[in-house]
Amino acid sequence: MTALLNCLLRELARPAGPGPGTYELPATGRILRVGGALRVGGTPPVGGARHPGAPALRTPGGWRALSLGELLTLVCAELRAGTGVGNDTLPAEILHSRDVTAALLAARRAATPPADPYLRSEQALVAGHRYHPAPKARGGSGPRAWLRYSPEAHARFALPLLGVPAEDLVEQGDTTGLDHFGFADGLVALPAHPWQVELLGGLRGGRLRHLGVTAAVAVPTASIRTVYLPEQDLFCKFSLDVRITNDVRRLWLRDLRRLPVVADALDLAFDDLPGHLPRPAVLRDRGYRSARLGSDGGEALAVIVRDGLREHVRPGLTALLAAAIAEGFPGNPLDGLGEEQALAWWCRYLDHVVPPLLHAYLRHGVVLECHLQNVLIAVDGQGMPAQAVFRDHEGVKLVADRHAALTDAPLVKRSYAWERLVYCLVTNHLQEIAGAVAARHPRLRAEVWARARAVFAAAGDHREVRELLSAPYVPAKANLTLRWLDADGGDMRCVPVPNPLRLFTP
Repeated sequence: MTALLNCLLRELARPAGPGPGTYELPATGRILRVGGALRVGGTPPVGGARHPGAPALRTPGGWRALSLGELLTLVCAELRAGTGVGNDTLPAEILHSRDVTAALLAARRAATPPADPYLRSEQALVAGHRYHPAPKARGGSGPRAWLRYSPEAHARFALPLLGVPAEDLVEQGDTTGLDHFGFADGLVALPAHPWQVELLGGLRGGRLRHLGVTAAVAVPTASIRTVYLPEQDLFCKFSLDVRITNDVRRLWLRDLRRLPVVADALDLAFDDLPGHLPRPAVLRDRGYRSARLGSDGGEALAVIVRDGLREHVRPGLTALLAAAIAEGFPGNPLDGLGEEQALAWWCRYLDHVVPPLLHAYLRHGVVLECHLQNVLIAVDGQGMPAQAVFRDHEGVKLVADRHAALTDAPLVKRSYAWERLVYCLVTNHLQEIAGAVAARHPRLRAEVWARARAVFAAAGDHREVRELLSAPYVPAKANLTLRWLDADGGDMRCVPVPNPLRLFTP
């Protein structure tokens, strides 16, 4: 209900009334009342609630409470009237996401969470993306297909090992991290995601040989297709032919081929950070290994080899997933902080996350996809932020006019690059972390954004930063509309939302 209401209020509804919580659906003319919804302009929500709920429809007989199914019917009618397009798939996907969430909650109650706070943070996202209509959809299949691989259910599992003949091997970059899985009879060992092997029919009868499973246990991270092997301190990101949020999570060849170019750009992006700024770490996607299946070029069985934590996170620090801090989990460093401590924590967080990302863009034309699931924050023994860690090269973009000489690179126009950075950093990321701070300490709501504004302003006299600080709105990705229109998973379609960097200026 929260996810669907968030999308509805952000993308379709318009305020309708002098007070908070009443909205018009303009294409159909219906009037909704929503509890816990933000006032126009993002001032504190009714009753202090962080997320909307309790929708009711205005009828001739008064307000009538809506179930999820009834709300979904209203939303689909509004989308159909507003776009002129129908969609029979998305409603089922939203209800499937609800059913998946119920199954995950039940399994989680019976499971033992990991002792490692980092792994607990990776497995904390039971609600998922708060602004996606179907954040937990798993391709329409039942729990037998995916529950044993789900991070939210505290899953752990061995990886199938496939033996690949040399003539079928596809490999690029540094894949030596996979060599400890060994070789057999001239075959190269290829770890695979067990769910993907099942989706591919078990891979029986072909040229690949099944070598058993890994002795090492893999732990799924917030991205269900990326696993961490703690003993080897290695991340493996797999193709997974399942739609998760906006995209089928296959590792497409166009992105795999760009990994070396992106890695080289990221290697340079932070080298010339001013000495007074803290230096982040980057978990490098070093290369990929795969096996050809027919004419797929190696997409279906591709695995990206990603650096582990121990070589990057400074001694004495504990990495935590940023999304988990926003969502909440046992061990959240925000829990138990007093008002003054929470403000100090937020300032340290800003200092480690924001300046490096702005520097990478302004100085080098590199845009990291710094949304909540792609950023780790390493904290010290007191839970204070002490190092930012960025990951996932797949979503990195390069500004075309800064990298025109590169071929086969993810080049985008500067305007698009800046919009993407502002969405990922301000709308998706900082608003959620700030929301978690303000939920605990409501009196800090204006102050946290005043401190954030100062950090952006300190980046220097750049036109884009100046315009951001004076803009009434920032972009927000329209995930509900994109899914309704069945857009490509990488498409960006944004709607304006109030800019907190300007809204709370004294």
